[in-house]
Amino acid sequence: MNKMKRVYFDNAATTPVREEVAEAVFEVMKTNFGNPSSSHSYGRSSKVLVEHSRKVIGKHLNVSAGEIIFTSGGTEADNLVLKSAVKDLSVTHIVTSKIEHHAVLHTVEALKKDYNIKVSYINLDNSGFIDINHLEALLQTEEKTLVSLMHVNNEVGNILDIKKVSELCKTYKALFHTDAVQSIGHYNMNMQDINIDFLAASAHKFHGPKGVGFAFIRKNSGLGPLIIGGEQERGLRAGTESLHNIVGMEMALNLAYNDLDKDKDYISALKQYFIDQISKEIPNARFNAGSADFEKSSYTMVNVRLPIPPEKASMLLFQLDLKGIACSKGSACQSGSIQKSHVLTEILKEEELSKPSLRFSFSIYNTKEEVDYVVSVLKTFISEP
Repeated sequence: MNKMKRVYFDNAATTPVREEVAEAVFEVMKTNFGNPSSSHSYGRSSKVLVEHSRKVIGKHLNVSAGEIIFTSGGTEADNLVLKSAVKDLSVTHIVTSKIEHHAVLHTVEALKKDYNIKVSYINLDNSGFIDINHLEALLQTEEKTLVSLMHVNNEVGNILDIKKVSELCKTYKALFHTDAVQSIGHYNMNMQDINIDFLAASAHKFHGPKGVGFAFIRKNSGLGPLIIGGEQERGLRAGTESLHNIVGMEMALNLAYNDLDKDKDYISALKQYFIDQISKEIPNARFNAGSADFEKSSYTMVNVRLPIPPEKASMLLFQLDLKGIACSKGSACQSGSIQKSHVLTEILKEEELSKPSLRFSFSIYNTKEEVDYVVSVLKTFISEP
């Protein structure tokens, strides 16, 4: 019996862990089991590893080690920043967009309900990019304001001009937070060149382990902890550090940035090949937002709208899964939901929303042969009565 072909094109949801990273994680679990807060030699050796990882990760972002706070992932980092900004920094106005990750949107909604803060949503153009003039208008206020905008959109790949946004925030004395979960490990980030106050990242988006990430918190920000307990993480995140995961994240980030240019070229070529093949074999397909534009979107993903009637579209992901193909309707956090993508709902017209849209996201472990297979399966499904 032929083994079913399996293709994983959902790297924006999570990436496979590199073999070197998995080995490093296992080795630490075997040999460095001491609590980093303990004063004996077992604890001290673990503490050395934690602080080494903090220093290395800080170096990649060109920030001091003390500005890196380890968390359980991007969602916790977003929550830490947003909730503390309101609670500890007296922020009364949050400016964001309606196509942010739910880790931001739902947190902002909760803060509005619990603290009666003002929330302003920036206008978007037809491709889902923010209206920079509207942002500037929203910043012209006496209220203490935090701007929260993601660097790379997790569904369509749109890239935010964070340098321009950071300069505006500085001009109007607003704080700037960015969810960089889809960009850390894929783009160089120099925090000395960009006036970002807070940033969220997650290891499993760049071939590291799940359950670990970090927040960059600019020195002397005044932020307080979200999780209360011990004094771990400079008092900003109580709880024993997940040592093996932290070391795994450090190694994954090292490997990502050491091979960044080579990997970017490879994945970009793969994305371009996917776009070309879709355009050739399914000419009525359309690419959503800026996802087919390499200047405006991430090289790691593409969001395509397929010419399939609604009555047939509901079975599309199921049929692809039967063929061994993994992709997504939107973010992994809502892919099991029957709700429409909140991102595409803000960008597309009603008629366009009636057609199914899929996000395909790529990594160094994908091949052109896999692209050919996926396109052939899509073409067959579309042509079948």
